Amino acid sequence: MKLAHALLAALKDYGAGEIFGIPGDFALPFFRQIERAGILPLHTLSHEPAVGFAADAAARYRGTLGVAAVTYGAGALNMVNAVATAYAEKSAVAVISGAPGAAEGRMGLGLHHQVKRLDSQFLVMCEVTCAQAVLDDAASAPREIARVLTEARRQSRPVYLELPRDMVEVEVTKVPAYTPAAIDRQAADAAADEVIARLAAARRPALLLGVEVRRYGLEKKVAKLAKKLAIPAVTSFMGRGILAETGAPLAGTYLGLAGETGVRRIVERSDGLLMLGVILCDTNFGVSQQQIDMRSAVHAFDGEVRLGHHVYPGVSLEALVDALLKRAKRLGDAAPVAAVYPTGLKADAHPVRPLDIATAVNDLFARHGPMPIASDMGDCLFTAMDIIPTALVAPGYYATMGPGVPFGLGLQAASKKRPLILVGDGAFQMTGWELGNCRRQRWNPIVLVFNNAAWGMLKAFQKDTDYNDLDDWNFADAAPALGGKGVRVTTRKALAAALEDAVADKKTFRLIEIIIPRGELSRTLERFTGAIAKKSALGKET
Repeated sequence: MKLAHALLAALKDYGAGEIFGIPGDFALPFFRQIERAGILPLHTLSHEPAVGFAADAAARYRGTLGVAAVTYGAGALNMVNAVATAYAEKSAVAVISGAPGAAEGRMGLGLHHQVKRLDSQFLVMCEVTCAQAVLDDAASAPREIARVLTEARRQSRPVYLELPRDMVEVEVTKVPAYTPAAIDRQAADAAADEVIARLAAARRPALLLGVEVRRYGLEKKVAKLAKKLAIPAVTSFMGRGILAETGAPLAGTYLGLAGETGVRRIVERSDGLLMLGVILCDTNFGVSQQQIDMRSAVHAFDGEVRLGHHVYPGVSLEALVDALLKRAKRLGDAAPVAAVYPTGLKADAHPVRPLDIATAVNDLFARHGPMPIASDMGDCLFTAMDIIPTALVAPGYYATMGPGVPFGLGLQAASKKRPLILVGDGAFQMTGWELGNCRRQRWNPIVLVFNNAAWGMLKAFQKDTDYNDLDDWNFADAAPALGGKGVRVTTRKALAAALEDAVADKKTFRLIEIIIPRGELSRTLERFTGAIAKKSALGKET
């Protein structure tokens, strides 16, 4: 079979459901084969960063493989930030880049899109992916594809495949099937025995759940484990939305001083904290009142289990969870208490605050059922912490601006569900125009633009600046030109009506531009900025 067909079949076999891409001359032969083969649907977007973000969202939602296909140089290098986001937040995205053919490389001339050397792009991608290969040899290409895609699945991180355009139609053998990593049952059992003993000896055991639970498709198993142990369970900030579709009760999301007091006590006072799949980073723990005492905590992440000074290497999260399920017994003495979220919006003429948006969305979900959410970075993401948990994709650790809208498009492609997109006006200026692809792709997201005419989160940290202020671009008026419908709202009454109207219209995307008075923040962001300021002041004193 042709190399392109072997690659496409392997992508599908390894879990991909679609390809997001933008063609270019070095990638044109591959894109032609994508279309002709029909093995995976192709969704073309307008700008390479959006391609990477959309593929990332698809990977996050399914817990398998997302695919981004671009051209050499100007295409792949334009997508580096999106790939870096996927790497930092453990999302399995396969980046497929077209490249010059062998004869072109031997010309001795600089080629268009070339930076320093022909392999400069490969070297850059080595920094933001966990495995790489150049498919320039027909005999080894199938093995190399299998090796790279296997690492994407096992590590849940992005990988890079470079496909020279003169190799697309070369005949090759079939790519070997995915083989899960061998499980060391004895190591997993030993780790589980020690974990259970530590939890049983603790006075205040608790569960803290992170992104790997979703990345490796373990939500049902972890929900069952939480129910068996009957101890308080919360998610990390990055893990928001985990277990939302299982019905398991969660006490909330841990945000340190930026979060609810009750949730903070569960985590920070625990003398037996079991952290499953949690990334140890500043957004998860940086605003804690006190650092987690790792001597009494258990951390299962990146294929190993750590208990104080004891380390069990080569024990995957799934292997540990399976072993824990066999041993789990009730350790708690009270029924788990689920977090409470604001409902009952007063639909009046008052201006809209971020908490009003969360309340209005909760009311909408109560009437029509939950929707998966894609959020950008900023106060829109902090506002999401007040929304009833549902499937959520957001850049909670890498914290780049711009993923919101393309995340939403990738989420709809992967889930086949209508998503709700939360995005600030600054981030919308970057990638909001990708909504112009919805009509062609038959997507119909509901987009809430938080418009405070500022980079609001930055403004919250630096209130005395002018450079964080933005112009009012009137995004609602642009929606019809992009193939959708838009409305601008300034009151709580208008917001409630616009949401109801948007849900009723399933034919096209709906953009609700919400005018928020400058300086109004979500209660979570207020706590977050206050906590950062407090820690900064303490640091100066010492």
